[in-house]
Amino acid sequence: MLACEMDTNPAHKTCSFCGLQGTADTLFAGGLGAMMCSDCVSAFHMEFSSEEGRQSISLRSRPRMPWDEMSDTELLSKLPKIAATATQVSSFLGEWVQLARERGLSWTEIGQAPGVSRRAARERFTKTKPPEANASA
Repeated sequence: MLACEMDTNPAHKTCSFCGLQGTADTLFAGGLGAMMCSDCVSAFHMEFSSEEGRQSISLRSRPRMPWDEMSDTELLSKLPKIAATATQVSSFLGEWVQLARERGLSWTEIGQAPGVSRRAARERFTKTKPPEANASA
């Protein structure tokens, strides 16, 4: 059994679509670090179920993007939600790198996957232990 444990606690997750902070009872669908709450799954299912709905959410067919209609305050209110999603994806990536290391994959192999050097991968994903309080005593 590998020591790496993925964080599957929904209270530690955020919906990547609406920004809902999870609770112990929140249902999420997810993959590759992005999470979607059940309300967003339902809403997008409805949109994808009809040609009109698919056209309304297609980025290619929109004359204007949602942010074009937002006030500065609304735009700024999205930044913490985007940051939470970025943090969630970064944590997920770290968990997968830890899993890869526990399987015996080298830093060279791990670095090659996202296109970085062995050294860059190792420096980014190696957890350093904080210095002990009595280490200098």
